[in-house]
Order: sequence, then C-alpha cells, then structure tokens
Amino acid sequence: LQGIFVLGLPYALLHSGYSGLFLLILAAALCCYTGKILIACLYEENEDGQLTRVRDTYEDIANTCCKNLSPELGGILVNVTQVVELIMTCILYLVVSGNLLSHSFPYIPLTEKTWYVIAFVTLLPCVFIKTLKMVSKLSQLCSLVHFIIILVVMTYCLTQIHKWSWAKFRLSIGFEEFLVSVGVIIFSYTSQIFLPTLEGNMKNPGEFRCMLNWTHFFACVLKTTFALTAFLTWGEETKEVITENLPSFLQTIVNLCLLTKALLSYPLPFFAATEIVYSCISRGNHSNYRSPIFALGVRGSFLLLTLLMATFIPHFVLLTGLTGSVTGAVMTFLLPSLFHLKLKWKKLCFLEKCADTSVFILGFLCSLTGIVCSIKGLLEVFG
Repeated sequence: LQGIFVLGLPYALLHSGYSGLFLLILAAALCCYTGKILIACLYEENEDGQLTRVRDTYEDIANTCCKNLSPELGGILVNVTQVVELIMTCILYLVVSGNLLSHSFPYIPLTEKTWYVIAFVTLLPCVFIKTLKMVSKLSQLCSLVHFIIILVVMTYCLTQIHKWSWAKFRLSIGFEEFLVSVGVIIFSYTSQIFLPTLEGNMKNPGEFRCMLNWTHFFACVLKTTFALTAFLTWGEETKEVITENLPSFLQTIVNLCLLTKALLSYPLPFFAATEIVYSCISRGNHSNYRSPIFALGVRGSFLLLTLLMATFIPHFVLLTGLTGSVTGAVMTFLLPSLFHLKLKWKKLCFLEKCADTSVFILGFLCSLTGIVCSIKGLLEVFG
C-alpha cells in the first residue's frame, strides 16, 4: 500500500485540488471495503452454519461466478487483468528508473531512452528468478529504502513550512486532468490481487478484517500527509515525480535511493506476472511447455516487452493514471462488488446490495472516463 507511486500523489493534488484530499480518503475506505467483500467470496456456510473457506484465489471466485457461461471464463478474465496490471507496474518501474538515471547524471550526454536500456540491462538477472525466496529478500531492502526516501522528502518539506499557503489549492479544476488524478490515486491503493493469498497464509485469518482496517487507515494518513506537505511546499511547480522538485544537493542522493527502490521493486510484479502466464500455458499435458528453457523464454519475452513499452510511453503520471483506470478500477471496484452480489445475493441486506451496486457503478464510471482521458493525454503527448 506504500509503493513508489506515492511520489505521484502531490502532482495528482495539483490537478484535483481539494477534491483530491477527499479522494485519498474515499479511495482508502472503498478499497478496504472491497477487500473485505472479496475475501467474503472465498467462504460459504456449511451444514452447521459455520463459514468454511471453499475457494483459494481470485481466479477461483471468478470461475465460480461465471461457471454458467464457461467454467474457465472468469479465471481467464481475472488472469488477463492481473497480468496487465503487473506488467504495467513493471513498465512504470522501468520508466522511473530511466528518468532517475537521466536526472542523476545530467552531465552524461545520453538520451532518456538510452538510460531505459541501461536500467533494462541491470534487470536481466530477473529471468533467472525461479522462487519467491530471492524476491522476498529484495522486497525487504526495497521497504527500507522507501522509508528513507519518504523521511528525507518530508523533512525537507517541513523546513519550508514558512512558505506553505492553502491558496495553492485549486477550487476549479479541469475535468480531464481530474480524472487522470483519480486513476493515480486508485492505483496507489490497489492490493486486491494479493489479498486471497495473504488471508490464506495468516496465522489467524479471523483478524483479517481488523488488519485491513488498520493498514488502510495508516496508508491513508501517510499518503495524505505526504501528498499535502509536498504540494504545499511547491504548489504550481509540483513535478510528476515529486523528488524532481528537491534542491540539487538532495536530489542526487534521493534519486539514487529511488533508483535502488525501483530496481528492487521490479522483480515482485515481474515474477508474479510470468508465473501466472507460465502456469496457464503449462496446465495441459504438453511437456515442452514445462521445460526450463520455455520458462526462461517466457520471462525473457516479458522483460523485453517492458522495455519496449517504457520506450514508447515514457510518461509516469499518464501511465499510472491509465493503469489505475484500466486494471486498478476493474480489480479493486468492479469485480469484487460484482462477485459479492453474485455469490451472496440471497444473504445480503438491502443496504449491502446498495453499497455493492454503488461501488460497481462508481468503478465503472471511473474506469471508462479515466481510460478515455488518459489515452487522450497520451495521444496529445505523441501528437
């Protein structure tokens, strides 16, 4: 919940004004709610009226809901959406890495695309990652670096408190820019694809709802505090990635920390995406699809795909907004509410049905309008 994309939140506030602060809180509440109803879909009551876990994954829930149409249709839909979100996340890490390298070494006469290639080369060992053991170690280091970055930025912003002014907040905002900001904010909270596995591995799954409440509460407080202090410090001059606003003596240090974090963050979504694709392909009895060479080819292809996409779409916030609108809204709002209504309709009270329906409609509108505006923004950049 506290990923590198928190660095785009001050820029989102620039284009969403006071409504952005409200959205940061609303998104946390809605994501917490949809996380709970998604986990509720894993359980059914047995003959004694006790809840029993009868499903294990997001894919299992989707297959159950779509079994009348096709036994595997729901799972395919969820897997495709998950892979798109994970790959887009990898692309974002690569874009950030290239941008950071470019700003950290401005005296080296290389284009930004060349820096993408350099970052790509450092990520080549990812094709040899076969288990989560190595990924978990990298993620631990990543978390440590993340808190160092946030501490440095927040400390500098607090030294500039004499410059803060609420007048920097917009009362009137552009509709299209606002919708892109919505996508950025949603994407910063997305975690639903990991929740079934997380809940299934908890020592006491009964504490899941309490855990979700507290983590989303603290994530909301941290994100809102960080975005607010950074925006009040720089106002209209707020950049897409907030660390670009730091003075030069801090910028190089923070950028190198960010570069380390981005590169350490890349293996987790990359590993998850390639594992989904590889497991789907190798489900049959085709022994060729289960060979180590084929697995290496799948990982290598995905790695190359992220480089090509990063080269063609090198815009951090627009890409974050598009990802949040397309996959974030679908996995976080649309599918959990739809599946909950489908599986629990007879047991839900009127208010619960209204809540699920409202979340579904809100997610659909955010997704549709966000996609249109983000794509339009990207087309204008290329035009």
